[in-house]
Amino acid sequence: LFRSFYREGVEPEELLASFSLEEKTNARVGKLSGGQKQRLAVACSLVGNPDLLFLDEPTTGLDPQSRRQIWDLVETFRACGHTVLLTTHFMDEAERLCDRVAIVDHGKVIALGTPRELIASLGGEHVVELEFDAPPGAPPHPVHLEDLPSVSSVSLEPGRARLSVREPHVVLPALLRRIDELGVQLTSLTTRHASLEDVFVKLAGRHLSEEEATAA
Repeated sequence: LFRSFYREGVEPEELLASFSLEEKTNARVGKLSGGQKQRLAVACSLVGNPDLLFLDEPTTGLDPQSRRQIWDLVETFRACGHTVLLTTHFMDEAERLCDRVAIVDHGKVIALGTPRELIASLGGEHVVELEFDAPPGAPPHPVHLEDLPSVSSVSLEPGRARLSVREPHVVLPALLRRIDELGVQLTSLTTRHASLEDVFVKLAGRHLSEEEATAA
């Protein structure tokens, strides 16, 4: 049906194969699972071979395999010279698929740029996250970490801290010494590359998952 709306486009059979929907060729849409309906919706948007494609939360509710399948198709679409305008709550999705990102919080654009530019705005390419148990009677934020070497910024929550750092190998020994000096019991320590999620947390002061939980 959707293919019949366009003079030119992609053959339906080709898209069904790309989205692993061949076995559902003769099934009614109402009988498809949620993930299959989502894949079908994206396939319908591609069947006319558009120059500009709008995708609103295209991977919500999909299993990891289907999610990556759609990522691959979007990347192929872009590689052919087409343009995609994508809205998503998944920062890893935006980081992988988008050349330019606008972060919107409560209806206002709070950051705009390439993923690399936004991540660089944190002041450090790496993130150190730690969780700890404070001694009885200690204040909610019993650790002071801003003055440690290579630290660009610090975000503190009760029992948790997140540091944007330039050189993890420089800050980690000093961080462990500071934790020991303060008498704080370290329960978890991880290091990773900074991401767009960290940009959102710094700018909005919360995780996206916290906003969704509040709305629910």
